Amino acid sequence: MSALAEELRWTDATAQAALVAHGEVTPTELLDAAIERIERSNPALNAVVMEWFDHARSVAAGTELPRGPFRGVPFLLKDLYADFAGQTLSNGNAALKAAGRLASSDSTLVARFKAAGLVIAGRTNSPELGSLPTTQPLAWGPTRNPWAPERTPGGSSGGAAVAVATGMVPFAHASDGGGSIRIPASCCGIVGLKPSQGRITVGPVRAEAGLGVELCVSRSVRDTAGLLDAVRGPGVGDTVIAPEPQRSYVEEVGADPGRLRIGFLDAHPRGDFLHEDCRSAVRAAASMLEGLGHIVEPAWPSCLADSALVHRFMALWATQMALAARGIGATLGREVTAADMEPVNWALVEQAQRLTAVDYAAAQAAGWTFRRALQQWWADGWDLLLTPTVAEPPPLLSEFENDPALPTAPQRRAGRFAAFTPPFNMSGQPAISLPLYRNADGLPIGVQLAADYAREDILIRVASQLESAHPWSAAHPPIAG
Repeated sequence: MSALAEELRWTDATAQAALVAHGEVTPTELLDAAIERIERSNPALNAVVMEWFDHARSVAAGTELPRGPFRGVPFLLKDLYADFAGQTLSNGNAALKAAGRLASSDSTLVARFKAAGLVIAGRTNSPELGSLPTTQPLAWGPTRNPWAPERTPGGSSGGAAVAVATGMVPFAHASDGGGSIRIPASCCGIVGLKPSQGRITVGPVRAEAGLGVELCVSRSVRDTAGLLDAVRGPGVGDTVIAPEPQRSYVEEVGADPGRLRIGFLDAHPRGDFLHEDCRSAVRAAASMLEGLGHIVEPAWPSCLADSALVHRFMALWATQMALAARGIGATLGREVTAADMEPVNWALVEQAQRLTAVDYAAAQAAGWTFRRALQQWWADGWDLLLTPTVAEPPPLLSEFENDPALPTAPQRRAGRFAAFTPPFNMSGQPAISLPLYRNADGLPIGVQLAADYAREDILIRVASQLESAHPWSAAHPPIAG
């Protein structure tokens, strides 16, 4: 590997953009260094599943590369609902992969990534239709955790998390409909912010009123803040629009958060299934926050104990899966069958077909009730909630394998592992996973901080405070190339 590729491996996006702005490197040099690292690390990990290197080189060398805040920085898109004009998208589905449809236009967010000056070099692996907190689609094969290759990197943004954790690129596109930014950030030891619903448009095709939001996974809080500044804001016709921040999110990095009132959970309200390593991670983070002057108490919104929450979430999730299946059929020009989808997802499609319109409306209404009940806790005077990001260290990949005889088994396995993240998709609140802990085996275990709706500013201030007091930048996985 060239000296430049190795030198830049752990340089964050903000610093790489500064090198370009000061004329110390060119966008082409940054891209070629990233391509070297991808070609070196990816064969063992399977994080990047589509390579657009020739196209990216033409963009990097062109005179029309936008002079945005991240001009020349190499970037990767997740293989899920992120159209890039002239390139393919499979959504982790084998039938769509085989079809090879080329997108006719960019999604609004992809256009904003381009306007920020990012040089997009390919796509990262995602589970089929983003449905699981692991990344091992039949279409592309498993992505491996660089800390322990037999274990999951999390999902659904697992390919993105591995690419960032191993230094292939400094940050990468990620999305989150039930924890899919935060879970892989935890499993791979990096930063993952789920923005508020309506903070970033998901147009022009998808709806902001759904469970999913998009941004990135990164290695530094300032990179996450800078990209949020670059791409935030509504699009034409958006139905949910988060309030404008009082100032840029980059200005929140290093800003004094004041003395905050923080509640924490070191057990799950619905059962005693939290792994001791994750309990230790939360308690360590609580001590860190106390040491920084915050008031930290064992407290949490009582609605998190609602045992019906999982069933409401799954009713909405199953309906969205059925809609996605219809979209696959529209692309293929024929009716979709069980042969076109993985068993775990086809089971959700069949579940949705058993639901009535009234069932769906009831699930939505229950979700709105839950949203208000959860947000009320913050209205009652709390600033942040601290929880584990996941309920156990990264499981083995084999625990999520599709079995046609037991099609719902991966979803059941996922429900306990990812128990702490979906509530904030239902409530629309921002939440962040931070890499503050590793267990005795050296596996990263993230902790989650959740803020009131539209208060990403508080999350960024506290995350930056923790990053300064307890740096994680020197922790690199053993499999980095």
